[in-house]
Amino acid sequence: MLLFILTLAGLFFSGYLSAAKVLTGTCAFGETCPLFLGYPACWYGFGMYFIMFAAVVFALLKRIRMVSMLKINAVISFLGIAFAGNFAVQELIQSKITGALGLSTCVYGLIFYISIFVVSVISLEGAGE
Repeated sequence: MLLFILTLAGLFFSGYLSAAKVLTGTCAFGETCPLFLGYPACWYGFGMYFIMFAAVVFALLKRIRMVSMLKINAVISFLGIAFAGNFAVQELIQSKITGALGLSTCVYGLIFYISIFVVSVISLEGAGE
């Protein structure tokens, strides 16, 4: 399932960024760490990806309905788009949109959120919701 792969990839990516911050005290890839409410943005990203990944796993295990998982992922990924999009726009304004990976990690996070949102909404429409 595509959502399993996307949410797992987002979880690993944000998990790597979060672990690098915790273990080294600096942000991965030599980037500046954007903060939200005094904490690194990647920590919030990890939380959002964790919720979406858990929803996918619960749906695959038939603990929740597939439609419920799609709604959860659509809502959380929409919040993620607003969250990461805000940081990406700030980076664009400050001319810091590029990073060691080509684009900044916030932009890559935004791409994951947009992908999850699109797949969730299209799947919801196909499910008759």
